[in-house]
Amino acid sequence: MALHFIEERAGEARVGDTIALTGGEAHHASAVRRVRVGEAVSVTDGHGTWLDGECESVAPREVRVRVTARRDVAAPRRRVALAQALAKGDRDELAVQAATELGVDEVVPWQAARSVSRWEGAKAEKGRARWAAIVREAAKQAHRAWLPRVSPVATTAALAARAQEELVLVLDPDAPTPLTSLELAGERSILLLVGPEGGIAPEELGRLADAGATAVRLGDTVLRTSTAGPAALTLVNARLGRW
Repeated sequence: MALHFIEERAGEARVGDTIALTGGEAHHASAVRRVRVGEAVSVTDGHGTWLDGECESVAPREVRVRVTARRDVAAPRRRVALAQALAKGDRDELAVQAATELGVDEVVPWQAARSVSRWEGAKAEKGRARWAAIVREAAKQAHRAWLPRVSPVATTAALAARAQEELVLVLDPDAPTPLTSLELAGERSILLLVGPEGGIAPEELGRLADAGATAVRLGDTVLRTSTAGPAALTLVNARLGRW
């Protein structure tokens, strides 16, 4: 299987053109993955362009790829987003990584009431950049043509407001409705909400319900915050025919 890289200018390329991987992508290709001249690789711009090519030259600062085939991959008809509550350690990052590999279209850092980790001031942008880097590497690993967006850190109020336009599903182990029994027909995008280690606070559940969000559960067990989102995304992918 060809190695996969991301180059924002790839969307401009056509068959026969030569594109250059530079910066971190060139270093990763030459020093980490150790690609060789003539080796097959794939390149995307993260917005649906998929290029197959062969390496013409390899250097630490620039890897040149001759394009041998191009296809344009359509975006999913219904977007699926994950609002992941900030969690201690790397549990939230594990969820983001797995969700990206599984096909999520957007990741939203959620500053939940019970989140031990707090993103405030400069830490908010630093945290978002960290998640964006995780998403980028996971998208390359999964050979995705579309790079998920990492949104700014959101409050519960901001997520509740999204219920006006989206189908917001709150993962709650005490919810009476299993996700597997929920009707997902329609055209609205889906937003999955996953709480932190201590769960979603009652006042947050109430606010989300008042806004039109639906609480759903995943089976009869309580999953970790790092597991719940990817598990729910797997079910949604199957129900929407994305898998």
